Amino acid sequence: QVQLVESGGGLAQAGASLRLSCAPAGRYPMGWFRQAPGKDREFLAAISWSGDFAYSEDSVKDRFTISRDNARGTLYLHMNKLKLEDTAVYFCAAGSTSTDWASYTYWGQGTQVTVSS
Repeated sequence: QVQLVESGGGLAQAGASLRLSCAPAGRYPMGWFRQAPGKDREFLAAISWSGDFAYSEDSVKDRFTISRDNARGTLYLHMNKLKLEDTAVYFCAAGSTSTDWASYTYWGQGTQVTVSS
């Protein structure tokens, strides 16, 4: 059983940056998703265990980057130029690099990101 814990969420102004963290980032591929009220869970980015393979969803790839520090056992989501529509609960997940949330085995409890104007 893997208990993932996200951190780094909070209130940010539009245009600002945030870095989300998730631990433990063990020997498995991982991804980030988000879910806004009334919307489906949305894939954002995924990364292999080694970090050699990583990609972001087209809609955010110019602003969001996934990375990991295996020495620290931490997964990151770097978010730049935040927009109001980025407001959501952000989840990290482990077990896949798929865009399909059902492919992931373990999930964190989520961290709220709220972007204000």
